Amino acid sequence: MRDPYRILGDLRAGRALEGADLEAVARGAAAGTWSDAQLGAFLMGAAIRGLDAERTRALTLAMLDSGERWELSREQPRLADKHSTGGVGDKVSIVLAPLLAACDVPVVMLTGRGLGHTGGTADKLESIPGLRQELDRATAARLLAETGIALGLATAGVAPADRKLYALRDRTATVDSLPLIVASILSKKLASGAAAIAFDVKCGDGAFLSDPALSRELAAQLVEVARALGTPASALITDMSQPLGDWSGHAAEVREALDCLEGGGAEETVALTLALAAELGGLLGVDLGAARCRAALGSGRARERFVRWAVAQGASAAWFERPELPLAPVERVLVAPRAGVLERVATRQLGLLLGEAGGARRSVGADLDRGIALRYRARLGRRLESGEELARVYLRRADADLEARFAACFAIGEEGSAPPLVAGRVPA
Repeated sequence: MRDPYRILGDLRAGRALEGADLEAVARGAAAGTWSDAQLGAFLMGAAIRGLDAERTRALTLAMLDSGERWELSREQPRLADKHSTGGVGDKVSIVLAPLLAACDVPVVMLTGRGLGHTGGTADKLESIPGLRQELDRATAARLLAETGIALGLATAGVAPADRKLYALRDRTATVDSLPLIVASILSKKLASGAAAIAFDVKCGDGAFLSDPALSRELAAQLVEVARALGTPASALITDMSQPLGDWSGHAAEVREALDCLEGGGAEETVALTLALAAELGGLLGVDLGAARCRAALGSGRARERFVRWAVAQGASAAWFERPELPLAPVERVLVAPRAGVLERVATRQLGLLLGEAGGARRSVGADLDRGIALRYRARLGRRLESGEELARVYLRRADADLEARFAACFAIGEEGSAPPLVAGRVPA
């Protein structure tokens, strides 16, 4: 196996790396035998020079093989998984997992913490008292057998190479390199061994990649590499030009998710959940059409499955009888400054402001305020009267400057329309 100096020299010169070279990078990252400087140089070289499809697959496989492979579909042949690139108000995972389980489709989702302007599913679920989310293979297998759901944070044994490289990408300005994104996502997702994966790739102002062309390319690469490594996959490109659903904020999103699981909730959240369920149904050869899924929601079966999973993970069944998900106490109403059409929403900025108000961690391990929230009342393209409500924010303390910056995220014009919730699909 070649040493880091020669591998990095070839990468700098633009010569294609071999699969063994990429294995050396992944092993070095996982074992600590490559220094941060060497790994940072690899990341920068890969971001500048790019990696073609063959080398993206090779890097993904090397990162995947750097740790545990659970292969849970051996015990659960129709095991489903879903991944979202994240957005403001995206609580779909919390609705989709129990919905699938209620339709007799087991589901595994290794979730994460918040990143940048987006909230993490794990952070949201911590609003439920007593809930434990750490998953190793034995725990995931037990939960799937008992509840049909394995949802939580993977142990350090899954894709340790990604754990190291992920942290360095933020420090080396290589976060938006598509091959590195693909390898990072799939090295964790494929580790659980699902039988099929549906990807929800966001586009628009509040997306990780706001350029629709880049979002579509990311979706195509995720599907191509997943399939090349043996896992059926498809992707939806979905709109994040405005918050998804009615609520953004950790506890508030859990509240909305529970409403959806009882047959209510915001129609946008339900619609996207049903669209992703249909994708997985097509991949697995299972009826997960809208009628069946809405019946599982409306009957309460999906909520019951969620409660069963949460209790198996340490939550109190009694808490779900009257769930307490308090909002921060300072409520401020944001109104339209004049009559017109809601033309644009600075969705990314809304997410950043929620974090600034306390809804995101300032550093690793720091606390966050799960009561910070935004209730989205208008929708793009809606005609409004002067003084009509746009949204409400819930803060821990009054802050006139912060409130003004929230209000500035909504632009009123003379015309406008809402983009379609689902902008495209891969394969088309």
